[in-house]
Amino acid sequence: MTIWDQVLDALRPKMPAEDFRRWFGATAHASDSGDQITVWVPTESIRRHIVLHYGDAIDRALAALGRQNTLVRLIVGGGDEDDEEE
Repeated sequence: MTIWDQVLDALRPKMPAEDFRRWFGATAHASDSGDQITVWVPTESIRRHIVLHYGDAIDRALAALGRQNTLVRLIVGGGDEDDEEE
């Protein structure tokens, strides 16, 4: 189980099931370097919503897991947007 799975397990009971599915259902753990966790999200609007509405809850869940100084990077996946900007 990844640290992101543990965070999701902590968040799940604190919100309606439909909200959890909508905002976190398509997220995926990408990497964990110790001080930073990278998580894939499907769209920029979902990324913004999670940061705005659930950032503090994610930080609290990480603190409860002993990872209070860990940064979570939400990266929109599934496209080659970076290649187009170069």
